[in-house]
Amino acid sequence: MSAALILEILIKSAVLIGGLMTAAAYFVLLERRMAAWTQDRIGPSRVGIPLTNWRLWGLGQPLADGAKMMLKEDYTPAHVDRRLYILAPLAILAAAIAVSAVIPFGSVLPPMTIGGEKIGPIHLTVAPGVDVGMIYVFALSSIAVYGVILGGWASNNKYSFIGGLRSSAQLIAYELPMGLGILGVVLAAGSLDLERIMDYQANYGWFALAQPLGFVVFLVAAFAEAARLPFDLPEAEQELIGGYHTEYAGMKLLLFLVAEFLHMIVASFLIVILFFGGWHLPIITGDPDAATVSWFTAIARILVLHAKIFLVIVFFMWVRWSWPRFRFDQLMNLAWKIMLPLGLANFVAIAILYELRKVNDPTESSLAWTVGIIAASWLVFAVAWLATSLSNPLVTDNRPRRDLSAAGVDSQI
Repeated sequence: MSAALILEILIKSAVLIGGLMTAAAYFVLLERRMAAWTQDRIGPSRVGIPLTNWRLWGLGQPLADGAKMMLKEDYTPAHVDRRLYILAPLAILAAAIAVSAVIPFGSVLPPMTIGGEKIGPIHLTVAPGVDVGMIYVFALSSIAVYGVILGGWASNNKYSFIGGLRSSAQLIAYELPMGLGILGVVLAAGSLDLERIMDYQANYGWFALAQPLGFVVFLVAAFAEAARLPFDLPEAEQELIGGYHTEYAGMKLLLFLVAEFLHMIVASFLIVILFFGGWHLPIITGDPDAATVSWFTAIARILVLHAKIFLVIVFFMWVRWSWPRFRFDQLMNLAWKIMLPLGLANFVAIAILYELRKVNDPTESSLAWTVGIIAASWLVFAVAWLATSLSNPLVTDNRPRRDLSAAGVDSQI
């Protein structure tokens, strides 16, 4: 391996890790400002440049919060399993960062000379050319649940333990619909490589339009996998204090909180890459089949990709402050009775449609077949929506009721 290639890998890794950590810190500030806007408050707005009156709209708040968390006493309760207690936040953060190695944060950069050696075009992925990128993402996403389970078990606290059990059940339940949601994308693109999936959408259209049912299934599963409202049952404050990280403080708690936001950022990356064309935007991002790109096109693709990701993250935050939390039985019913059948229906429908297209249009160049697949996909989505609305398994509640009239309580209250 040449020195220039090693330097390239190190630079991309540093940019990725630094960008993710900075994004996680400032998205916390954005979420607090959105919460304040929703609740008709001002929100964080005072912390700016120290020793000056420049508040800069509170942009120094993440730095102050991070410094406060890192300077807190590194306290370990006496009743915990010390080894697992320390391992849990490290495991969940390592999985959250490592999963980003195969996720592109841009398209390509033009060839350049580093150390007297010409390299390029440079793919904006730490590990480019991984043909099984989606399998790698799912494998490491599954490892992240171990950090949650270890934290709940090692804390020796009943609330933490319940949070860990909830999380394991939730993540196992929603991994199946999430996998089924992307099977249609993989089938259509013919690859598990995220870069090839983006290239396919640049040529044949975004999968959010061509596979709306798969998009909805994946979006709901992504909310549950990231444990975001209305699916934040593992750390429901009103029920479990803080959930699986109740007994954590200081730097260890900071690792848990950063990992939580990194999961949301990674989920936003996947939503944009798999269903919204990634860096592609007609006219602005140039020819997707070009062997090399100009610096203007390369920068435009980076900005387009990150603008889409920003909008998806804002949507995550908007849902948090707009929807109430699901009950746990509703959460499980949604996964097994709605999302799983819809994911299977989407996969079967997409497999039939694309097989018919391959037989009748091997070159995939017919506009009529493209429009027909989109129309048929929306028809499947409408039928699935109607069937789900008629069955509506989420409203069933067979829990026993207390007879309030016997206790002298007005039953109308």
